[in-house]
Amino acid sequence: MSYMALYRKWRPASFGDVKGQDHIVTTLKNQILSQRIGHAYLFCGTRGTGKTTIAKIFAKAVNCEHPADGSPCGECQTCKNIAAGASLNVVEIDAASNNGVDNIREIREQVQYPPTEGRYRVYIIDEVHMLSTGAFNALLKTLEEPPSYVIFILATTEVNRIPITVLSRCQRYDFKRISVATITDRLAQLSAAEKIDAEEKALSYIARAADGSMRDALSLLDQCVAFHYGERLTYDHVLDVLGAVDTAIFSSMFRAVVANRTADCIRQLEELVIQGRELSQFVTDFIWYMRNLLLAQTAEDAEGIVDMSSENLRLLKEDAGMTDGETLMRYIRVFSDLSNQIRYASQKRVLVELAFIRLTKPQMEHSYDSVIERLNKIEEVLEEGVPVNVSGSVSMPGGPSDTYAQPDQQFTPPREVTLPKAQMEDLQLVRNEWGKIVRGLGGGARSYFRDTVVEPGGDGCLTVAFTSENSFANGSRPMVMGQLEEYVRTVYGKDIYFKARLLGSGERTDTRYVTDEDIEEHIHMEVTVEDE
Repeated sequence: MSYMALYRKWRPASFGDVKGQDHIVTTLKNQILSQRIGHAYLFCGTRGTGKTTIAKIFAKAVNCEHPADGSPCGECQTCKNIAAGASLNVVEIDAASNNGVDNIREIREQVQYPPTEGRYRVYIIDEVHMLSTGAFNALLKTLEEPPSYVIFILATTEVNRIPITVLSRCQRYDFKRISVATITDRLAQLSAAEKIDAEEKALSYIARAADGSMRDALSLLDQCVAFHYGERLTYDHVLDVLGAVDTAIFSSMFRAVVANRTADCIRQLEELVIQGRELSQFVTDFIWYMRNLLLAQTAEDAEGIVDMSSENLRLLKEDAGMTDGETLMRYIRVFSDLSNQIRYASQKRVLVELAFIRLTKPQMEHSYDSVIERLNKIEEVLEEGVPVNVSGSVSMPGGPSDTYAQPDQQFTPPREVTLPKAQMEDLQLVRNEWGKIVRGLGGGARSYFRDTVVEPGGDGCLTVAFTSENSFANGSRPMVMGQLEEYVRTVYGKDIYFKARLLGSGERTDTRYVTDEDIEEHIHMEVTVEDE
């Protein structure tokens, strides 16, 4: 006996065997139980999600001699005939190859005759979007007012190509992509039944590679088992067969991108090519990896969204902390564009290398995203050391400051203010660490505090001076200020109270703050402050 592919051998024979489409199965079973069966159904969704399978089960259920809870028994002669494709009452038509007006006219002639066995004649038209305009028009009248014993089930992967006149005459059912967990469970069941020794991690990767399609998952499992026949199917075996890449490579590649190490990216890519990895699959998986990074960075409950072990999730969060969300979204956009181009490209490697150059060398691009990333990098450098003042001057935090006049402008020295030593220490600490503090707060605080200047505010108090009204309105909220105080207390062990103010138009921020000790050191004599 010839070998039968797994997706054919294990195609569901009853509603109970269908996985991942509970909302559709329940509705159809209830219609059968209540005898409220429609005359026209439209099943739409991506490939391999069960459209044709459920259509055949439904055809058996409405004609079954002994239905059980809305499902076909599978034992009566009618069920057996339909399952074997020998029933004249169930007609399956491939619209991709039978899409003309004559084919539809033939159906119109057939529906005039009642079923020879069972209660209904069921017409399953697969890929119905391939019908010509004339064929759709020829189908309309029959679709709207068929005989009471006729049911039409139209299946399509491109519902947008179905005329609205057809849509309005059908009950529409949208088939969802099947979740990775559901596919993995099903693969584990079938592997046990087929006596296939497979690692759970291997089955999980096959499920993810199937992209929501149960049929694709079973085909991939068939392919992997055939390649490593008689061996335990491991995760590495699956990577070999599918030309995929291990997650550790993505982490290494991402770290090289963030550090702008273009040569390392190209070198690692060359190793993948030598190993025979499929570049299209690599691009798809790298996008998925960066998507997980973005979720780990922004989602409160990343553990419940990202499907991976706690150890891998910890490493993922480490990688996610190496850059900000805006840069990550730029990376994803660049590789998403690449995934569309690489599909039909003859020089895939060149396109992937070009994408890595775009990521690591944003100065070579003139797109909006690359300009934003370059500005962010400049800000990070400035935040580490020299802050940029609103007036355009550059000052060393807490120390002497020089203001450089613009062309044709008169130089005005900065104002000098004396502070007690304790206040000066607090001011110098926060000013020197301000860039790190803002990045450590993360979230919206980073954008609120981006263009700010820290000033003294009294004993144990500092003032954050804002240049933007919008940033001031958000950053001055008690919750945000409290978050800032808590961060400084936790990281630096300092109890400092922060308040906020909005800078006036044209107000200078280059004031030089000194202590009495600084003045004594410069003039080499004791300074005495007399009471007036």
